[in-house]
Amino acid sequence: MSRLLVIGGGAAGMLAAIYGAEHGMEVHIFEQNEKLGKKLFITGKGRCNFTNACDTTELFDSFVTNSRFLYSAVYGYTNYDIIDFFENCGVRTKMERGGRMFPQSDHSSDIILALERRMKENNVKIHLKSKVKKLKTVIRGDETIVTGVELENGSHVEGDKVLIATGGISYPTTGATGDGYRMAKEAGHTVTKLLPSLVPMVTAEEYIPRMQGLSLKNVTLSIYDEKKCVFEEFGEMMFTHFGITGPLVLSASAKVGKLLEKKYLQAKIDLKPALSKEQLDHRLLREFEAGKNKQFKNVVDGMFPSKLIPVMLEIGGIAPQKKVNEITREERSVFIEKTKALPMTITGLRGFGEAIITKGGVQVKEIDPKTMESKQVKNLYFAGEVLDLDALTGGYNLQIAWSTAHAAAMAVAGEE
Repeated sequence: MSRLLVIGGGAAGMLAAIYGAEHGMEVHIFEQNEKLGKKLFITGKGRCNFTNACDTTELFDSFVTNSRFLYSAVYGYTNYDIIDFFENCGVRTKMERGGRMFPQSDHSSDIILALERRMKENNVKIHLKSKVKKLKTVIRGDETIVTGVELENGSHVEGDKVLIATGGISYPTTGATGDGYRMAKEAGHTVTKLLPSLVPMVTAEEYIPRMQGLSLKNVTLSIYDEKKCVFEEFGEMMFTHFGITGPLVLSASAKVGKLLEKKYLQAKIDLKPALSKEQLDHRLLREFEAGKNKQFKNVVDGMFPSKLIPVMLEIGGIAPQKKVNEITREERSVFIEKTKALPMTITGLRGFGEAIITKGGVQVKEIDPKTMESKQVKNLYFAGEVLDLDALTGGYNLQIAWSTAHAAAMAVAGEE
């Protein structure tokens, strides 16, 4: 019986261990933490958005980096396959906004327990508190072949195949140390630059922290590289003491993170995307008509959340004490422009401690996309976040983990 050694007890590692064992492998999984799935446990705010129920072809629209590399793996193990997997494990699932799939219980522990049960049913050997120090390799002719692993305690474990599924370096409190990248480099692989992704953004304007805690729904966030729009989406966001966060912002970070390494980016929030400038002007005039002798500051209070009003009065170009019957068309136009394009300067991203995923990883051109086997080292495989693959929020990053893990498991078992 061939032996598979899996390094990392996260989503990709556990699923690969299951399918490897079900297809005749003796499987050992090595996890440095005291329990499996620590990052999976906090995914989706502890509810575990484990995939997305969109049409499988639509998944690729949300894969940000190297989406073409994923064709074979995703069509070999789709989002519907992983939904069926958990349903067959006894986990009842549900679909929420945007096709996001969750366990019906809203407990990520149900997903982890299902994976653990399936591993135990298939006699996967689980080694907790077992940190892999390095790969063991031999050179035969012009081939480098992995033969096992050396643990931090000095013990050696031989294996016919080794899968690195160590994840990235986001959420270091879950034990993410970047060991997989180090081992890949030691094996001769290229690791692309690592950046935090799906992460809040830092802004320059002093008025942003004054709105800390304010959530905006149904707004449009647009981000520009000079005059070119590089991101635009409708949804929800929130102001913080350092800048902005929320679903819109996290998605934007995946698209513009690399640009922020070199320059600041300008951003605009359309606070009233459902209204054109003309419609907004008509609404403003109705407010003025209803309060003819009022000061401007007392007329606009119904148009915005309370924390936003002082900022709009400050940057909107109309003196707060000015009587509404004295306000000109030009002044209204400036105020409407700021309402449709509240300006911000994005100066950077927050760090890996707040990032949901890591952008960058083992260069995929050095990996066989059908089998996830290294092209540099025979019998060495990779799956999940350790690869240079990432996606938007909505369950897509976990789908990358499931699909690449299944591809690797089928390959090591000779079933690809």
